Amino acid sequence: MRKFTIPFPDDWHLHLRDGATMAAVLPHTARRFARAIVMPNLNPPVTTTAQALAYRERILAALPKGIRFTPLMTLYLTEETTPEEIVRARKSGHIHAVKFYPAGATTNSAAGVRNIGNCYAVLETMATEGLPLLIHGEVTDPQVDIFDREKIFLEEVLAPLLTRLPQLKVVLEHITTRDAVDFVNNAGTNLAATITPHHLAMNRNAMLAGGIRPHHYCLPVLKRENHRAALLEAATSGSGRFFLGSDSAPHSRYRKESSCGCAGIYSAHAAIELYAELFEQAGALDRLADFSSRFGAEFYGLPRNTGTITLIKEPWDVPQQYSLGSGGALVPLRAGTRIRWQVCHD
Repeated sequence: MRKFTIPFPDDWHLHLRDGATMAAVLPHTARRFARAIVMPNLNPPVTTTAQALAYRERILAALPKGIRFTPLMTLYLTEETTPEEIVRARKSGHIHAVKFYPAGATTNSAAGVRNIGNCYAVLETMATEGLPLLIHGEVTDPQVDIFDREKIFLEEVLAPLLTRLPQLKVVLEHITTRDAVDFVNNAGTNLAATITPHHLAMNRNAMLAGGIRPHHYCLPVLKRENHRAALLEAATSGSGRFFLGSDSAPHSRYRKESSCGCAGIYSAHAAIELYAELFEQAGALDRLADFSSRFGAEFYGLPRNTGTITLIKEPWDVPQQYSLGSGGALVPLRAGTRIRWQVCHD
């Protein structure tokens, strides 16, 4: 197959940042996806309905002329979040989920949750209102090895949460292990998971072998090859429990290439093309449409997109870097290499 068309896809996990950075990276996503769940971990975080709606207006104002794109907003869960705020968020019509960051787990997560028990009243309201909880599924106990943090989170945090609130809709984001795949497959239908292109494409050798590669550093970190293989099997299985979430995260080059480089991989410049490569390699290109355009919408209770996007098998070279619009630059995933598929804009 050298050309195929699918319903316009959605990205169910995206970082846009704000200001000049947001304006610089937004066109990459808006040209490939009809909608995206936008993460709230700005600095300061988006913790109220009013802040989320203001952020939404800034995103819409930054869209290139002639491009239609719908940002699906989220709130950042803290131990001060109230049930009343959840009701306001649901009534707004523009806030589609609440994000749970364990405090200290990743970029801009310092204001996150330290004890989930302090959030149960809010989570009960979310279950009643039908507002999904999006989870960065890692414990932050310094005694736990970084490669085991997802597995321990499943056992010690997520399993008890689902037992206590079986009606709460939960998305376990950017899963990285066979443990997470098995957990999702064995849980109730209120649990789903997103899978990134970088966790599908790379194992931890890509970050550590032959020298440290800071632009392959993300959280959760890349894992062993057997885990990557399990993710690819899940993504291409045709199961509606798994869907597209790029976790594309723009960081300036100098912040990545430093003595304490930040976590995050930027893939928005070629996200759907990268998934196409991976699905083709797995002999499952016919299942990309459901993974990217159907399963996420069904889980969130949203209509499927009516437009289409066409990809052609025509190689193109990824630039070494992209401008961030304020004097800085970012290094994208697969910088300086060739991608076999591209979006047809005819």
